[in-house]
Amino acid sequence: MKLTFLGAAQTVTGSRYLLEAAGKRVLIDCGLFQGTKNLRLRNRDPLPFPADSLDAVILTHAHLDHCGYLPVLARNGYRGPVFCTPGTAGLCEVMLRDSARLQEEDAAFANRHGYSKHHPALPLYTLQDAEQALRLIGPREVDMSVALAPQLSFRMLPAGHILGAASVVLCCGHTIVAFSGDLGRPDDPIVRAPSPPAHADYLVVESTYGDRLHDAGNPEDELADVFARTFARGGVVVMPCFAVGRAQEVLYYIARLKETGRMPNVPVYLDSPMAISVTDLYRHHMREHRLTVSQLHAIDHAAFMTRTVDESKAIASRHGPMIIIAGSGMATGGRVLHHLNLYAPDPRNTIALVGYQAPGTRGAALEAHAPTIKLHGDYVRVRAEVASISSLSAHADYRETLRWLAGMTCPPLRTFVTHGEPAAADALRRRIAETLHWECCVPEFGESVELAEGTVRVCAPREPETPA
Repeated sequence: MKLTFLGAAQTVTGSRYLLEAAGKRVLIDCGLFQGTKNLRLRNRDPLPFPADSLDAVILTHAHLDHCGYLPVLARNGYRGPVFCTPGTAGLCEVMLRDSARLQEEDAAFANRHGYSKHHPALPLYTLQDAEQALRLIGPREVDMSVALAPQLSFRMLPAGHILGAASVVLCCGHTIVAFSGDLGRPDDPIVRAPSPPAHADYLVVESTYGDRLHDAGNPEDELADVFARTFARGGVVVMPCFAVGRAQEVLYYIARLKETGRMPNVPVYLDSPMAISVTDLYRHHMREHRLTVSQLHAIDHAAFMTRTVDESKAIASRHGPMIIIAGSGMATGGRVLHHLNLYAPDPRNTIALVGYQAPGTRGAALEAHAPTIKLHGDYVRVRAEVASISSLSAHADYRETLRWLAGMTCPPLRTFVTHGEPAAADALRRRIAETLHWECCVPEFGESVELAEGTVRVCAPREPETPA
């Protein structure tokens, strides 16, 4: 049995793990590399294996750094099944089509304005590629055992994080290999708490916040303060926002602030067709989140939904305080770039960052208070206030991750710490070793590890230790 780390190794993006077991080749996650240019260029590299040599793909969830490479895989000849939860399947329908359209539009814009170094600029994949990938998706229910071969099966467990997110647990004979996926927070107001596997011989665990604890502040209070400050100046709040999970959470808090009278009745725009479509999906997957029908109704009516380009452009003609929520969450593309171009130079306004900003992204530059950002080939002055809402996160921090790990009945033979920047991954590795006394390491990109198989272990239940 062999495990190869083809992404999310010493970086927080490009999740791809190749497991070779029982004569099968299974890819767990098929994500895009995002962030710095050297990472993005990996998306253009040749596949490290023939696409048609894969027997199955299993997705942990529908964020693009976990599913966004599927169209490339399909274009290169993969025709096998893509397994995921029903919620993830629904989100992939939205995410992959939107990603393909955005890449086609960005390439066309670059060609029209001549700012690309490539002539012509080409999208990584097209809408046709995305449609081919979507035809391969076969949803499976959480905790259902799915056979891939006589001696190889898997099941998925709730991971929190976003709608449909799952941890993946593969069983090869007597050997269990588990992948945490992105772990959510136990007290998230929208998605259900993550559930650890009972045990695993080998474990791959994410470490996005492996070196940090989340702020104990209340997101509702933080948002209320940012809104009040900005509106007192007569300004506009521009919020780069992830369409999946984060946009719905922000709308949840805005609906509560409106209901309790803690914010004035200013216009709120959800300027993201993808986020609007994602919000609609919550009604079709009620078992995969905590929201009630009345809460979903409040979220639907918390903002004006702007689907068309003309509706998006019309926002700029409005004056006075308002909130604009637009993708993408790290300001790497999408409609938010046009709003930043218009509102970033005005000190009355606020750019509210409500999620993790990967190194090399515009969001990270804004978070670092860069005086200018590059938008469509030109540099734009940033005079607006930049506010980071630190208490909003869909990722478990290191203490919450350690508690999830401690919920297993016995330690894995080996734990691999992935999906984190080098400092975060190494910090979580050290904490796991010191707190739980497990053998763990941080694998390198492209590294392959042979996993011993066939050992029967009896694990006695134990009281979870209190993580540091």
